[in-house]
Amino acid sequence: MGVPANETRDIGYWRSRIDASDRQIVKLLNERAGHVSQLIPLKAQAQRGVRDPAREREVLKKLTLLNRGPLPDESVARIYEAIMAEMRLLQERGR
Repeated sequence: MGVPANETRDIGYWRSRIDASDRQIVKLLNERAGHVSQLIPLKAQAQRGVRDPAREREVLKKLTLLNRGPLPDESVARIYEAIMAEMRLLQERGR
């Protein structure tokens, strides 16, 4: 017994939706990176370090307040910790 045709279409449909979401995520990550790049000379001029732990905590707190699931807050926090780590690397390379 094989998988019914409508289930195959459903998987394809959802995968195409996931692909579309992935395209948006990459676009938004690069948009965020562009904004972060604008901070590089400003932080250098102000003699501020790349990392700002208070700001990172603030961002994570705001994001968990915005989170409505289905991802748990801890997952959102881990994802954004990884994003912020990459943004710090971007700033370090740009200095």
